[in-house]
Amino acid sequence: MSEDPNTARREAFPPRREHGADHRCRGVLIPAVPEEKSMWTTRAEHPGSAGTADRAAIRDVLLGAFPTPLEADLVEALRADGTVWLPELSVVAQAPDGTIAGYALLTRGWVDGEPVLTLAPCAVRPEFQRQGAGAAAIRAVLAAAGARAGENLVTVLGHPEYYPRFGFTPASRFGIRVGFEVPDEAVMALVLDPERPVPAGTIRYPEAFGV
Repeated sequence: MSEDPNTARREAFPPRREHGADHRCRGVLIPAVPEEKSMWTTRAEHPGSAGTADRAAIRDVLLGAFPTPLEADLVEALRADGTVWLPELSVVAQAPDGTIAGYALLTRGWVDGEPVLTLAPCAVRPEFQRQGAGAAAIRAVLAAAGARAGENLVTVLGHPEYYPRFGFTPASRFGIRVGFEVPDEAVMALVLDPERPVPAGTIRYPEAFGV
């Protein structure tokens, strides 16, 4: 699902059926964050016509962070699907001059039929990598998720040395898995409210993911 947003190198995971053999799971990158900075401001993507510039900037971030346009196209497909798109959970991190440097997205997924959130993709413009922009966007989108009524679980397919800093733990501890072969430690979950039950079962991603 998304990257360690501070690098642009992904590990290989199975191809998605809708995009051919070069399409790989988003969000599994090699972590390289020496120390995060606090120079970033975060906010939700502006909706509708007011968000034209945001949408273009987000696409530029994704095109710069990944070697193909698949992630950029994924976000556009998710944005067009009203059953999974949650506008306040499309979050950007801005540099002091207003440049959109980082991006993190949560969309609707399901575990055993229960609604959950899926983190992917996350990305950072190459010139801003290794400076904490990705981490800022991820923290902000997780905070926004926690503020939404009814949300309790976030899943991510990512590097197990990166995402635990945000509170993610192996999803298998909750009986949660994916329907394709990946290392167990790469599938992680974050419980937003420990007082509520956590669903167990197979993660179902939005159709745009092609899995």
